[in-house]
Amino acid sequence: MTDSFKAFVIEDADGKPKGGFKHLTLADLPDNDVLVEVAYSTVNYKDGLAVSGKGRIARKLPMVAGIDLAGTVVESRSPDWKQGERVIVNGWGLSETVWGGYAKFQRLKPEWLTRLPDAFTLEEAMGIGTAGYTASLCVDALEKWGVIQPGGKEVLVTGAAGGVGSVAVALLAKRGYPVTAATGRPETHDYLGSLGATSFIERGALSEKGAPLQKERWAGGVDAVGGQTLVTALSQTVYGGAIAACGLAGSADLPGTVLPHILRSVALLGVDSVMAPQPKRDAAWTRLARDLDKAHLKSMYEVQPFDALPDLATKILAGQIRGRVVVDING
Repeated sequence: MTDSFKAFVIEDADGKPKGGFKHLTLADLPDNDVLVEVAYSTVNYKDGLAVSGKGRIARKLPMVAGIDLAGTVVESRSPDWKQGERVIVNGWGLSETVWGGYAKFQRLKPEWLTRLPDAFTLEEAMGIGTAGYTASLCVDALEKWGVIQPGGKEVLVTGAAGGVGSVAVALLAKRGYPVTAATGRPETHDYLGSLGATSFIERGALSEKGAPLQKERWAGGVDAVGGQTLVTALSQTVYGGAIAACGLAGSADLPGTVLPHILRSVALLGVDSVMAPQPKRDAAWTRLARDLDKAHLKSMYEVQPFDALPDLATKILAGQIRGRVVVDING
């Protein structure tokens, strides 16, 4: 193992978070039980906020950024993990309260690790990443609610060309649900159609304030946008339907009424990927291994070198990234 390795670290600069590359040693890492050699991480919206300094994501400084990682166990003081095992880590406060994936090596608690299914390479695991794993949790939640049906009424996916949305479209379509993709970028229609979307709706049609109860259309939905988009989706959901909400790319506000919930029994299913218990994580990754077509997965992400991270953070905040970006920590 190298004596020194590169990491992207958020530090305090006159009371404000400021990120940059610096070199660390193994002695700098937290004293956790499992040492992982990181091969890949990703750029999510939250990463964009942290890396650019436009959001105070890190609650402790200094902080190695990166909310997820895929790599190989190098050393372990835990009986649960052995040298050479391939692992993924999503959530658990990485880049917020504990050091994250933007480093060649990271020490982690054993309970944070998930075994990577044999179906995926380390690169593919981060092609899925936290966004895709979250999408899988959302589909799990909708199926357990029990209203969406193969060949039935439409299932809405907002922010469809993004990381969560792309995987949600592919997973839902694979199960036979008719998927309507909401996007503000018409140039992504061919891409989303290749993933299985059967129809499209302009995102502006969902972001404008309307009546609290509108014509019933969606049996369910996956929403990563929040705000008025989520409110409109709820107002258009059929009796007994549900929307699985997992993000706030548009807004953290919920400027709606209780009418869809108390007059149509519409459910708002909150989906958290950060602290999800291990059984839910395992089920989500099992679904991904079973239902996510490798050809579709390959079309969802691009691989970029570690050095490109600051530019990638700017682009994802500006909505200039389609699908997922995998960061090659060795690139």
